[in-house]
Amino acid sequence: VQLQASGGGLVQSGGSLKLSCVASGFNVDTYAIGWFRQAPGKERERVSCVSRSGSVQYAGSVKDRFTISSDNAKNTVYLQMNSLKPEDTAVYYCAAAQAWCGGPHGYWGQGTQVTVSS
Repeated sequence: VQLQASGGGLVQSGGSLKLSCVASGFNVDTYAIGWFRQAPGKERERVSCVSRSGSVQYAGSVKDRFTISSDNAKNTVYLQMNSLKPEDTAVYYCAAAQAWCGGPHGYWGQGTQVTVSS
C-alpha cells in the first residue's frame, strides 16, 4: 500500500495549486482519504477528507477555498486549493484510513511542500 503526494510548489498569495494523491495497492474508494498539513513549529492538522461514501469534510480555515475530489479510474484524490494565503504554507500529506475520516490513518504519503508568498 502506497500513497504518492505531489503538486506542491511556490505560489503568490491569492493563487491556486492542485495537489494529487495517487494510491497503489488499494482502491481509494474503499478507504477514507484525508489531506493533512504541518507547518514548522505547529501541530499537524487535518485539512480535508473524503469518506468511502464520498462525503467530504473541511477544516474551517480552508472551507470555501479548498475542494477535495477523487477519480476512482485514476485511483487518485485531489485537493484543489484556491485563494491561497501565507498561512496555508506547510507540508501537505495525504493519508488513508480504513474506517472513516475521524479514524486512525494507517497509510501516509511522503508529503509535498506548499509555500505561499505574501
